[in-house]
Amino acid sequence: MQTILGANGQIAQELARELRRTYTDDLRLVSRTPRPVNTGDQLVPADLLDAEQTLKAVEGSDIVYFTAGLPPDSGLWERQFPSMLKNALDAAVATGAAFAYFDNTYMYPQTAAAQTEDTAFAPAGRKARVRAEMARMVLDEMAAGRIAVTIARAPEFYGPGNTQSFTNALIIDRLKAGKSPRVPLRDDTLRTLIWTPDASRALALLGNTPDAQNQTWHLPCSEPRLTYAQFATLACAVFGRPDTHATLGRTALYIAGLFSKGAREIRELLPRYEHDNRFESGKFKQRFPDFPVTSYDAGLRQIKHEWETGK
Repeated sequence: MQTILGANGQIAQELARELRRTYTDDLRLVSRTPRPVNTGDQLVPADLLDAEQTLKAVEGSDIVYFTAGLPPDSGLWERQFPSMLKNALDAAVATGAAFAYFDNTYMYPQTAAAQTEDTAFAPAGRKARVRAEMARMVLDEMAAGRIAVTIARAPEFYGPGNTQSFTNALIIDRLKAGKSPRVPLRDDTLRTLIWTPDASRALALLGNTPDAQNQTWHLPCSEPRLTYAQFATLACAVFGRPDTHATLGRTALYIAGLFSKGAREIRELLPRYEHDNRFESGKFKQRFPDFPVTSYDAGLRQIKHEWETGK
């Protein structure tokens, strides 16, 4: 039995497809209101803030994937995220299940320095501090050695379906709406973006590779990196739109924050857009050299096809 905790998000849905396609017919999806992804998925409603419900949801699992997400609300993250993760880790320990944690890079330094699995945390902002606390919880469990633990870390997303990210919101979703793309702060910095289906396939592979356990892995991203200007230009070409992207400066983003809580909540992440983002995934690519990584052009064309056809 392989179990996904937080099963309704884009990463979790793609993960469920890959696990069923490649690894197992025995799949359990857990969330407050789980929805089936594949025929035959076992659906288990549970509140991950409730330790007893989480334990019952995990019982009988061989591998547990933690892919839970929350809206970008700092207070909500502080109140709920660490408790959800603790309950999930405790349940895995109690049942002897392996644990695969899907992580992000919020806790990394917001600089142009190369980011590797050994990069020291330097959280700046409330949400970054929460993610650093959570990553340390998982690392502590890894060091304790009571269960097999894997950390799979991804940079910013772009992707199909309901993928939520700056890039989807400011470039892809605006192109779908017939509007010009927008780029935060600077368009000449290099970005490292991961295609969400690639992230999910890589997470499934790590979860089902015994010698990958008890390590941190950076998930594979397309090379070469593009600047935001290059990515916006490519997206415009794929969608058949004029290349008229514009850069949103700090003043515009500050004004937006006066009227939008969502805009205020993402301001702590903005400094990373002033620098090149060099998320390195060489360790994964060396261990899994045959893993196919989706090119930016192919990913954008798939998004356009899905948008035009609804599938």
